[in-house]
Amino acid sequence: MLKDPVLIDLLQKAYSGEKAAAFAYQGHAGSVKSADEKLAIRQIEIDEWNHRAEVLAMMQQYGVPVSKLQEAKSYLIGKVISASCYVIGWFMPFYFAGNLESGNVCEYVRMKRLFNALDITEHDAVLYEMSLKEKEHEVYFYESIKNSKMLPFFERFFKWGNNNKKNDIDLDAGFYLEDTNRYCPGYGEKKQAHAPVDKAVQQV
Repeated sequence: MLKDPVLIDLLQKAYSGEKAAAFAYQGHAGSVKSADEKLAIRQIEIDEWNHRAEVLAMMQQYGVPVSKLQEAKSYLIGKVISASCYVIGWFMPFYFAGNLESGNVCEYVRMKRLFNALDITEHDAVLYEMSLKEKEHEVYFYESIKNSKMLPFFERFFKWGNNNKKNDIDLDAGFYLEDTNRYCPGYGEKKQAHAPVDKAVQQV
């Protein structure tokens, strides 16, 4: 079983958070008028459900329980955001979705780093793919609103936009599996990613 409380917390929050995001995207897709936007957002919703399934598989492998509290909170948050998309206009759902996805990129980078610190590498590929997909989601939402006059105002208060991102990944410069652990440096576990550790995990 896993004995790293930070990794356990990340897994539980990611599992439930993907449900909140998927519910939110249901409302977002329903609220937009463009057929292309509907299709893109619905695909992002599908990606979130797929990520939730991948995280659950890891949790089950290491005996990490689903947090009932996180599940309840995520259900409520997701449904409220979903409903709000119909009344807050076009810009804000795109902005806050991009802001959220920007942070989610590092969530999966951190998971990989923490697993690696425990000498577990079997999840490297799927965690890399999920972080890449979250980055692609962020790029989609950013590209949709980058020319909006509202973006500088929102960026000033919510710290995401033209000049601020919540991760340091640049797809144009390349993002590769073998380099994943060097990204998202603003977390304490980065310093421990390659440090010798006791074997704290066994498969169950």
